[in-house]
Amino acid sequence: MNDKSLLRQDAKVISLVGLAHGTSHFYHVILAALIPWLKPEFHLSYSELGLLMTVFFVVSGVGQAMAGFVVDRLGARTVLFSGIALLGVSAVLLSSAHSYLQLMLGAFVAGCGNCVFHPADYTLLNQRVSKARLAHGFSVHGISGNIGWAMSPLFLTFVAARTDWRTALLSAALLPLAVLALMLWNRHALRPEPAVVPVTGAAQVAADSPFGFLRLKVVWMCFAFFLISAVALAGIQTFAATSLVSLYGMSLAWATSAYTCYMMASAVGMLYGGFLGAGSRNHDRIIMIAFGTAAVLALVLAAAVVPAWMAVVLMGLIGLVTGISGPSRDLMIRGAAPANATGRVFGVVYSGLDSGLALGPLMFGALMDANHPSGVFIGIGIFQALVILTAVGVGSNTRVAGVPKTA
Repeated sequence: MNDKSLLRQDAKVISLVGLAHGTSHFYHVILAALIPWLKPEFHLSYSELGLLMTVFFVVSGVGQAMAGFVVDRLGARTVLFSGIALLGVSAVLLSSAHSYLQLMLGAFVAGCGNCVFHPADYTLLNQRVSKARLAHGFSVHGISGNIGWAMSPLFLTFVAARTDWRTALLSAALLPLAVLALMLWNRHALRPEPAVVPVTGAAQVAADSPFGFLRLKVVWMCFAFFLISAVALAGIQTFAATSLVSLYGMSLAWATSAYTCYMMASAVGMLYGGFLGAGSRNHDRIIMIAFGTAAVLALVLAAAVVPAWMAVVLMGLIGLVTGISGPSRDLMIRGAAPANATGRVFGVVYSGLDSGLALGPLMFGALMDANHPSGVFIGIGIFQALVILTAVGVGSNTRVAGVPKTA
């Protein structure tokens, strides 16, 4: 295959996987975006609303660990298509809900759909994208997820404000339908192509049995990394906008714009992070600097010592620095993973992300119910600081194990 053909193949795979990932992240916040409508409609507390998101992420986290095994056995493409379809079904179920239990059911189905994306996406990127462009593939993957996070509240609140929350959810169901059609049209680009790798070192541990990779300490360090960072992310996704309204007296629309600023700046950071990660062999150090800066900025927001417009800027800066760390994070995890167990390792490791996103809403929802909006940003800052410890652990364990770093 010549360079031009390889570039076209890489671009198509990266674009398709990125689109699927953006769809997944769009669904992460469909309930959070509709809190102003769901709370009075069903007479729910913030903790009860947080529990809905906890159900989504618990199901997704448990399912993600299992989905990795299915990806390794059946192939990433088939599993990815099924997840996209389930997301559409979940939106239809949520739109027709008339009780809290029915909302729970919709959240459960959405979690089942969401669980497949990380093991399927990263397996496809590792199998179908050339090594020279893999860092940029991870960058686009992260950017597309952030775009999904950013567009979801804008789209849903726009439609709900002009119609109602049920119409907004039905409209959201059109997204996975369109994406699935596009994926089927381009299914040849995502065909399974397992990599053939020598089974030595860490890979030998994974090859001993289907669960052999679980004996690797670095896998659990990666899991902890995602768990802790996701708790902080959950605080931003679910209650940052509400906290900004209380702390700074800004309107809900302005506070939602601050969250959108965070997500868009994060996407810009990931774009730059792709180049930074591709040229670096010290991915853990990039992550340490980024999350250390983010933690300080979150504590400044908690202190409410800046004007409202500056709070929006600080939200954007937090998004920017954490976004820069994204590609280095994925390259660090890839360097720690046995190559012949991609789906299983990414499934288990990224289930930490869902676990953190499940715990976060409960924790930060309780703070909001207790009327402590500043506590939301204090908690975000604390967990962002704790991420540094896990990044150091992953980096040092990878070097001690002799796993080659990915440039």
